[in-house]
Amino acid sequence: MVQELSTADETLWLGNKKPYYFFGPCSAESREQVMETAKGIAANFDQVIFRAGIWKPRTRPGTFEGVGVKGLDWLKEVKETFGFKITTEVATAKHLEACLKAEMDVVWIGARTTVNPFSVQEIADALEGVQIPVFVKNPIYPDLSLWLGAIERIQKAGIKQVGVIHRGFQLQDNGPYRNNPFWDLAIRLRSKYPNIPMICDVSHISGTPDLLEHVAQKAIDLDMDGLMIETHVFPEKALSDSQQQVNPELLNQIVAQLTPKNKVSTNAAFKTNLERLREQIDLVDDELLEKLAVRMQLAKQIGIDKKQNNVTILQIERWKRTLERSLKNGTSLGLSTKFLEGMLHLIHDESIRKQTDSLE
Repeated sequence: MVQELSTADETLWLGNKKPYYFFGPCSAESREQVMETAKGIAANFDQVIFRAGIWKPRTRPGTFEGVGVKGLDWLKEVKETFGFKITTEVATAKHLEACLKAEMDVVWIGARTTVNPFSVQEIADALEGVQIPVFVKNPIYPDLSLWLGAIERIQKAGIKQVGVIHRGFQLQDNGPYRNNPFWDLAIRLRSKYPNIPMICDVSHISGTPDLLEHVAQKAIDLDMDGLMIETHVFPEKALSDSQQQVNPELLNQIVAQLTPKNKVSTNAAFKTNLERLREQIDLVDDELLEKLAVRMQLAKQIGIDKKQNNVTILQIERWKRTLERSLKNGTSLGLSTKFLEGMLHLIHDESIRKQTDSLE
């Protein structure tokens, strides 16, 4: 089981006030680029966890793969000059050892590493006997178990200070995003472990500066604990992910436009009305569950009848007609096609399972 962090522990190890800001370039390219970027950020932000990639896991060889260990010295200089905490990504035990030697304040495990339990375990083994905050990015593809498994491996190494980074997922259709935010999966993780800090990697979800404010505000609305935004003094000259980075001036403009949200309100009328509406939702939810139980009993009976008459379980033409009818009725009631398709497919899958079980 993933261990939950208390609020006190969370404050103790991050120190900074929420929201936690992870700002800095995708890659550390030179000392001058790192220091100038940090200087630009420091002009508007005093509490920042300065991020920069030192080792870059690139899809194809021949592209910029990071400057390596020497970049850690540049991060240390940022810390000494501006007082920022510093962090970078680790993909191997060797990376971690170099970061510990350089006294990094935080490290994170990237999406490409999270998908490989062997790589995560190698890092976990190297973490035994030390204490450093470790963030785990979601895997490239939407697999909650894989994400949780990586967190559990790090915790089993004795690391108490574990956080997560939501950076979106690569789907067949990502819409306007570089990585589909697939907020539902992030919400499921937060619902299960609400005290583990979650940072939103706004840049990797957006893929373009035009979407940064929208995605960042969504993360705040969902009560995430901080934002990771790639910031480069000259984004157009960046050696990696130039299309999604912003300069410090634009970063400040974006953050200034964000609207913070409160967890609770002192407005008595609001609280009374909210409670009334929630009670109504609870009643409707109970009715929905009762109706679903009735539907599954009917599906089970159909399965028994099919068995007795030697009829196949899956009736594709019937399913197509049912889906078409339900989509038409549902959209006329104001429900979205995406929501309806997801719900109806889940109900149909469970109905098939019920009918299949009846054959045994």
